[in-house]
Amino acid sequence: MAKIYKRHIAKTITWRIIGTIDTILLSWLISGNPYTGLKIGFAEVITKMLLYYLHERVWFNIKAGVTEYGDSRKRHISKTLTWRIVGTIDTMILAWLISGNPMIGLKVGMAEVVTKMVLYYFHERAWYRYDFGLNKRRSEEGK
Repeated sequence: MAKIYKRHIAKTITWRIIGTIDTILLSWLISGNPYTGLKIGFAEVITKMLLYYLHERVWFNIKAGVTEYGDSRKRHISKTLTWRIVGTIDTMILAWLISGNPMIGLKVGMAEVVTKMVLYYFHERAWYRYDFGLNKRRSEEGK
């Protein structure tokens, strides 16, 4: 069981790196201020890592979309959608508080809906290819 936690922590870290870079760039472009972009991006590091880890734990306990051959694409799409809802709300609140402008928060959050869903889906697909933290999922699927 400890391996599963290591997998979720590793996924949390890799996703946060991708997500933070995306947030910094979008926040900078929308606010017009690179420092605002950096502040928003780095504030999210803490909130998003905690939220992402909790999201992974919840989805680990939900068996919807799990087949005898592994996780289905529908499950990955469902995880993508639920994570994006949580992540967008967090981004909008942080961007609003840091910029002082609710419209910047709304614009950054809405821009992220598209970019983050695409990035997250491919992140999930990439991690699905690796057995890190799992008990030989791939080798047992073919049996």
